[in-house]
Amino acid sequence: MNPRRLLRHRRSRATALLGAGSLLAGSAVIGLLPSVAGASSHREAPLIAADPAVDNTDVYAFSSPEDPDNVVLIANWIPFEEPNGGPNFYPWAEDAEYLVNIDNDGDAFADLVYRWRFTTHDQRGTATFLYNNGPVTSLDDENLLFRQSFTLDVSTDGGHSYGHPIAEGPVAPSYVGPASMGSAQDYVDNLRDPAITGVHGGGRTLATQTEDPFFLDLRIFDLLYGGDLSETGQDTLAGYNVNSIVLEVPKAHVAIHHDAVANPVIGVWSTTTRPTLRNADGTAAGPGTTQVSRLGQPLVNEVVVPTGLKDAFNAISPDQDATVADGAVVGRVLAPEVPDLIEAIYGVPAPAGPRYDLLEVFLTGVVSNGVVDVDGDPATPNPIDVDLNSQALNAGAATFQPSEMLRLNMAICGPTGLDMQPLTEASRLGVIGGDIQGFPNGRRLADDVVDIELLALEGIYDVGNVPADRQAAFDALQNGDGVPVNDNAFSSAFPYVAGPNTGAVNRGGGTADDAAVAPAGTGGGSGWTEGTLLPAVTGSAALLLLTAGGVSLFRGRNVVEPRTAAEA
Repeated sequence: MNPRRLLRHRRSRATALLGAGSLLAGSAVIGLLPSVAGASSHREAPLIAADPAVDNTDVYAFSSPEDPDNVVLIANWIPFEEPNGGPNFYPWAEDAEYLVNIDNDGDAFADLVYRWRFTTHDQRGTATFLYNNGPVTSLDDENLLFRQSFTLDVSTDGGHSYGHPIAEGPVAPSYVGPASMGSAQDYVDNLRDPAITGVHGGGRTLATQTEDPFFLDLRIFDLLYGGDLSETGQDTLAGYNVNSIVLEVPKAHVAIHHDAVANPVIGVWSTTTRPTLRNADGTAAGPGTTQVSRLGQPLVNEVVVPTGLKDAFNAISPDQDATVADGAVVGRVLAPEVPDLIEAIYGVPAPAGPRYDLLEVFLTGVVSNGVVDVDGDPATPNPIDVDLNSQALNAGAATFQPSEMLRLNMAICGPTGLDMQPLTEASRLGVIGGDIQGFPNGRRLADDVVDIELLALEGIYDVGNVPADRQAAFDALQNGDGVPVNDNAFSSAFPYVAGPNTGAVNRGGGTADDAAVAPAGTGGGSGWTEGTLLPAVTGSAALLLLTAGGVSLFRGRNVVEPRTAAEA
């Protein structure tokens, strides 16, 4: 299949660039809106909140900016790592399996499973409590008393069996502090970059601590930004770190029949398993593992999935998404909660349901009418009439099964306009900003997924449907959460993520009486500062693109309580 034909209108019609932008903004990306809150997947479910060492936080998938024949997959774990969190800091769990799964044919089963397992070499014993007993300037420095190494292998039968390891190497340790490991740059030069390990057959991988690349204002949980939009502009995750696995491999390795031209679309999600039976000390007590965490699309389990199903979502594979709890997960996608909360608090009308646009974005990939039958009913309207990132577009696709995962069209390399021509500058708003390389087509590090969803939710060009007394709230909501970029810059070179933050998140000064609230930009980020990989377009450019079509998104409904799928 010609990659340029993967973005095509199914029905013949003359459509200008801005008109196509309005089509995607008015249908495809409006579907992103219900997942506007949360730190993607930081402590999102009751059970996993008690086991941070195996808690997936974010997944990213994008074409390598260094080599267009490679794809980059990044998965993060362990939320809210305070840089000063000694004495044990943040090791990978020895008894866990950290997995990156790929479905390349659309049947919702993993065709490839990359598995990282970790081994600990702890020399402290009863002699000391220190992570290191002197300055550490290399991975084999004798002063580094706590070390870990990894083994990477891959399964081609859905994780039932694995072949020989394709990579084995050291883990970059947690950052301890300037007296122990020097500056952020020292850490990158001496401890992170030397841990980059080649992958058999091509590619490279790294297990390291990094600053948390997700950025947003988490006060959306305080009744959607304080009930009056006063609680925006503060990057809640600034200054915190996560544990990150970065994998870059040839696209041919993950495509059907190793043909990334005919089969360029993949679905990606990460999972973590623990031993099914464990002793009191946490060690495995028998064979077998249980999946305890799962993450594909950002924010889905955080906000779209109701609390009573969050633990179940973390335990199932994508092929079960349409069947768990009698389809309740899919039902919530069709009738999301957040738009109704916005309407109840700010009076801005929620889009009418059922939300088949959401079903397409989260469960099938963006694809033209008639290509993917989302629920067995040929009459079901697929509102997004464009082919972009469904595995059903692959020449070797299997019978398609709607399921939640992050889908990437690997044929689109670099910032790309809706006419498939290269852009000189990427848009932090991804597809909604006219850059089809970005979210929801995969996810780049600098894609502002929260603002993408808020902009689409509030229908910034449907001003005629906003009540006059709600206009001020409507205008304010267009500014999103006020956090358009990460607190540390990303790199255009592997591993693309920034180094870990080195300063304390806690800068002192209690806020029990709410008398002192840190202003934006004081999160303590002091990590790697190389030039950004994805520069942001200006707000006016994004608004220009979005306002071109005049598509009406909102239909007023007097709804305050969250809707069920049947009611929508």
